[in-house]
Amino acid sequence: MADHNHSHFQHLYLVLAGIPGLEQKHHWMAFPLGALYVIALFGNGVIISTIKSDLSLHLPMYYFLCMLALADMGLALCTMPSMLGIFWFNYKSIDFDACLIQMYFIHTFSAIESGVLVAMAFDRIVAIWKPLRYSAILTNGVVCRTGAVILTRAVCVVFPVPFLIKRLPFYGSTLLSHSFCLHQDVMRLACASTHVNSLYGLIAVIFTKGLDSLSILLSYVFILRTVMAIASGEGRLKALNTCVSHTCAVLIFYVPLIGVSVIHRFGRHLSPLTHVLMANAYLLVPPVLNPIVYTVKTKEIRRKIIQIFVQTKITAGG
Repeated sequence: MADHNHSHFQHLYLVLAGIPGLEQKHHWMAFPLGALYVIALFGNGVIISTIKSDLSLHLPMYYFLCMLALADMGLALCTMPSMLGIFWFNYKSIDFDACLIQMYFIHTFSAIESGVLVAMAFDRIVAIWKPLRYSAILTNGVVCRTGAVILTRAVCVVFPVPFLIKRLPFYGSTLLSHSFCLHQDVMRLACASTHVNSLYGLIAVIFTKGLDSLSILLSYVFILRTVMAIASGEGRLKALNTCVSHTCAVLIFYVPLIGVSVIHRFGRHLSPLTHVLMANAYLLVPPVLNPIVYTVKTKEIRRKIIQIFVQTKITAGG
């Protein structure tokens, strides 16, 4: 009877990890980490405000970019409290339910970002294949419905995950591998069979990231075929140039994601530091680099940032 009760005991708190082997230097890492969050939030905030205020940017491609920026801000805000808590205040405990909530939002925003990248790929197909009918095909209604489908899919697919974790008993180790809660990481601490969790996690990944990556790949095959049919070399170069920012965003998102997935499944022999760095890259690199990429490639956004910088400098000088 005692064993039965013990098997259903649940820890109230889990312990988050910093960077293995560098615990004594966490306070030094807090400053560059804080700077990365400032860049992510400021950069994506500027993109959203610029698109909202500039009527010339009220086009489907910029609406999708706004969705991407919102997803990036969501990812950054999900991990910021626990990451800064560890590196600024050495506070590593997290309530089990809070961990599940963080895990849900991390995976939801990740699925949203993946879906937005697919929508942006479709946007590039229409812009290159049917440029004269671009506005007629991608109307505001189509963009809104696409955004609603992306959001609904992410919310519904990830929704069962916390409940599948909640049903498991946890009475062994409480130490997580990362500075935030991921499904695979929390699941490995369970003291019971996790076959259902693993199966559903695999199905969810295939239904979101798997289908999305395949759709993006097929989109670019179609785009390349369409571009190769353009007679002039200058026209082909101009068409491909419109895809550079999106291609960078896809690589920025999927390369760390694939790396984390491979390491979790086949890299158990690797050092904990490798796991931590890959997971941090997976969640921090897209929110930080996407605004930089789109700022460099979009003169309207670049002009807005220059205006903000000049106004700030004038205010500080005054």
